[in-house]
Amino acid sequence: MQNPYPFLPNPCYVLEERLLRRNLELIKSIAERAGVEFILAFKAFALWKTFPIFREYISHTTASSPWEARLALDEFGSRAHTYSPAYEDDSFEEILRCSSHITFNSMTQAETFLPRVECWNDMFVTKSVSCGLRINPERSEIETALYDPCAPGSRFGITADQLPEVLPRGIEGFHCHCHCESDSHALEHTLQTIEEKFGQRLAEVKWLNLGGGHLVTRADYDVEHLIKVLTEFKARHPHLQIILEPGSAFAWQTGPLVSKVVDIVENHGIRTAILNVSFTCHMPDCLEMPYWPKVRGAETIEVDANDAERNREVGAQPFTYRLGGNSCLSGDFMGFWHFDHELRVGEVIVLEDMIHYTTVKTCTFNGIKHPSIAIVRQSGEQKVLRQFYYQDYRDRMD
Repeated sequence: MQNPYPFLPNPCYVLEERLLRRNLELIKSIAERAGVEFILAFKAFALWKTFPIFREYISHTTASSPWEARLALDEFGSRAHTYSPAYEDDSFEEILRCSSHITFNSMTQAETFLPRVECWNDMFVTKSVSCGLRINPERSEIETALYDPCAPGSRFGITADQLPEVLPRGIEGFHCHCHCESDSHALEHTLQTIEEKFGQRLAEVKWLNLGGGHLVTRADYDVEHLIKVLTEFKARHPHLQIILEPGSAFAWQTGPLVSKVVDIVENHGIRTAILNVSFTCHMPDCLEMPYWPKVRGAETIEVDANDAERNREVGAQPFTYRLGGNSCLSGDFMGFWHFDHELRVGEVIVLEDMIHYTTVKTCTFNGIKHPSIAIVRQSGEQKVLRQFYYQDYRDRMD
């Protein structure tokens, strides 16, 4: 296909400012109508050069490590709502410095670090930290086990039977996370479960963080139902500040990963277009979820990789290709996609919706060149935000 971004390097992640603002405007509208706060989860999106745009719509972010917390303070300009499965003694001071809220994953973590938070709050009254506990409602509607934080044996959160009769001094909130690209009905079920299992305890706290996974910007998301669910819950618990921290929703369908065909190989009638990017290195969620990306100008054909007969049948169709990454991992491929023409070496391949999670989970396995990062401004200007070089790969190892 013709290159839609002729002034940008290839490969490149391309963020469309127009699409990002569309999502931000919807999220801001929901927050205002429902009387809740939406904050940005860095685990899904952390392109800090775009933070000035975000600050026009939201005020806070969520972090899960000292580095993310520092990014919140240094680059977003506000202290983070921080949660980690386990804080470490030698970095907790940094967590305190960079956080407005800290959530503990277990009672032992709370008992260990609450005294330090109390000392901090006594010394820095204007920078006090509000603490909470992560609760586990033991319910989720996530189909992919890898992303289910409420599965039996989960390492995340405190179940209702594990909460002490009296909350520790300094605990002011609850945090839960039970969703992944979920709809408003999943949230409704979660809130019902929280009220059933933790209802009496909600009166003991000031805030409830409902975590991420609320895909409010997906085209078929029932926004009106979400607002109804939240406003009714708030009416039952008017003292609670409600916080939601989606990541994907902010960057959902805001831009592609642009690549090109390096070679085309054939084996047992199956043709694979090898790209100058890698699913393993640059699109890991595609293999983990698995998440089948749309390819601009092509039809996606989902096939079980273990069904050899079906793979040969689909692969024999005209203009049908697997897409393969340029790493030495055998499983660095997906397929199939049906094009309306024969692919050629050097042809541009645009993989849609590759900004959320993908950009923060990349790696340099095999030393494969990391895609550049660019933004297309509302004016149409195409601007490179970051390019990567050999030194970036080398310096990670020393």
